[in-house]
Amino acid sequence: MKKYFILYKPFLFFLATFFLTYIALTFLYQEYLNSFGENKLDRITQLVGQNTKQVMQLFDKSATVEENTLEPYIKLFYSQKYVARIIEGCNAISVIILFVAFIVAFSGKLKTTLLFIFAGSVLIYVLNVFRIAILCFLMFNYPNQKQFFHGVLFPLFIYGVVFILWLIWVNKFSRYASKTTKE
Repeated sequence: MKKYFILYKPFLFFLATFFLTYIALTFLYQEYLNSFGENKLDRITQLVGQNTKQVMQLFDKSATVEENTLEPYIKLFYSQKYVARIIEGCNAISVIILFVAFIVAFSGKLKTTLLFIFAGSVLIYVLNVFRIAILCFLMFNYPNQKQFFHGVLFPLFIYGVVFILWLIWVNKFSRYASKTTKE
């Protein structure tokens, strides 16, 4: 048994670090959400809604958002038509937590790790805002394809970006990359 532990120690260390980071960040995020109380929208989701409106207004000045007062979501309007809503799960924080947990588990130098986490998180946030805006345009023009756009195409896009960031990290900046490039 000890032989297998030694053999798989790097993998087990990766798993332990990944899950501990993921659980800790998820716990902290849940505490953040709980601080707003029931049926109150958190500030990050509000910011995503405002940023999405700004992107949509580049194409249609009449694009607006409206916070629902009874339930925690934001209504998105395009050409005076209600096309979508933004809920807490649309703000990409859970995707960012997943991204960060992986980077921490495959960490490299502290400064490089922190810079990559910051830059990657900002990129994911910005791409998510554009994803929501484009989704609204598509749902306005192709309402029958809503399930495909929301359930398949755009999750594939956002998780694809995260996967590419992970590949860049592992191949260029992680401890593993630095060991292989020296050989």
